[in-house]
Amino acid sequence: MSAVQQHLYFLSVALAIGLLIGLERGWQERKAEEGHRVAGLRTYGLLGLLGGVVGLLSEHFGPLILGLAFVALIGGLTAIYIVNLPTEKDVGITSLVAALLTFGFGALAAVGEVAVAAASAVVTTLLLSYKPQLHRWVRGLEMAELRAGIKLLIISVVCLPILPDRGFGPWQALNPFEIWWMVVLIAAISFVGYFAVKIGGPRRGVIFTGLFGGLASSTAVTLNLARTERRGGGMTTLLAAGILFACGTMFPRMLLVASLINPSLFRMLVIPALVMSLLAYGPAMRYWRSGLSKDPDIGAPLQNPLELKAALGFGALLMVILVLGKALQAWFGDAGLLALAAISGITDVDAITLSLSRMSDGDVTMRICATGIVIAGAVNSMAKTGLAAIIGGRRMGARVGLPLLLAAFGGLVATWIWVW
Repeated sequence: MSAVQQHLYFLSVALAIGLLIGLERGWQERKAEEGHRVAGLRTYGLLGLLGGVVGLLSEHFGPLILGLAFVALIGGLTAIYIVNLPTEKDVGITSLVAALLTFGFGALAAVGEVAVAAASAVVTTLLLSYKPQLHRWVRGLEMAELRAGIKLLIISVVCLPILPDRGFGPWQALNPFEIWWMVVLIAAISFVGYFAVKIGGPRRGVIFTGLFGGLASSTAVTLNLARTERRGGGMTTLLAAGILFACGTMFPRMLLVASLINPSLFRMLVIPALVMSLLAYGPAMRYWRSGLSKDPDIGAPLQNPLELKAALGFGALLMVILVLGKALQAWFGDAGLLALAAISGITDVDAITLSLSRMSDGDVTMRICATGIVIAGAVNSMAKTGLAAIIGGRRMGARVGLPLLLAAFGGLVATWIWVW
């Protein structure tokens, strides 16, 4: 491609970027009378082209010309904005910022960053077109949820990078960076699960609540639905379906968490996780269909999108399990690790899943790690059976217990066949 052809290509991209953003801005202001629009399709197209031309000129005359042109554009657009301010009902500066971005994207395309400029323009257009949805989402956002999002950013963006990435303590088992990264991972998955339940709403039915509530915490869903049954909801079948959906979701979650830490574990865990999920989801679907005549108001299974104290407690539990895992392996070999997995699974599967996944990169075989993860999931399923029976009563325990026990047994058998 010759220099002339290349320059024409860059200018064409700059013009297309301006027309794309101008199309969205023009559509938003389509009802405004002619002459009352600050900028439309043609103006934005010309702004993109102007950015492209100035970008090409800056390569010959230096970057100063690009900066001066940008400052001049800011002054001109600001003057137009101030002049039109008394007659405009909408005093937002979105169009002004969009115009500046259009110029910048055009200049970026002209200096050869075509992919970056085009992608940025598409994202900008998407944000501009989703104004009503974004405003509605902000209005529906609660203060606790906003604070939870900020806390998640603090523990991930602020705290994580400053932690040392090396081993400390007995057997060098405690790596602050890796431990905190695991805390962030679990917190982020729970955060997503919380908003999935909120967006769908518990009134959408037990499938949505069970699936996405289980992504955040299957224990929380089990407790909530068992309490609903204890209050005399009279919908044991549907509530049991919700518990099974949540518990079935725990197994793909275990697979996801383990694979993120060590992708090689995916092949070993995918079959046991699939078997356990199907053995839980099958009866759940049957219960849901048989009790579909009445959709229960089960309430929100999750009350806090991100409990920082719980996250810190999870980190402390993870540290204990990491040290115990190394100790038991040193003292009793693989049998000690599997015993630890069974004990840990009574209360939580995430900590032992993360611990074993991390240890699989070292001196522990992946077979042992995969087996320990499945054992933890199986024990946790049996523990939820007892939880549902104690809180929800004998009928709830009977409906939930057999499928979960079958899922636990099926996972162990699948591990023996597939892994060993």
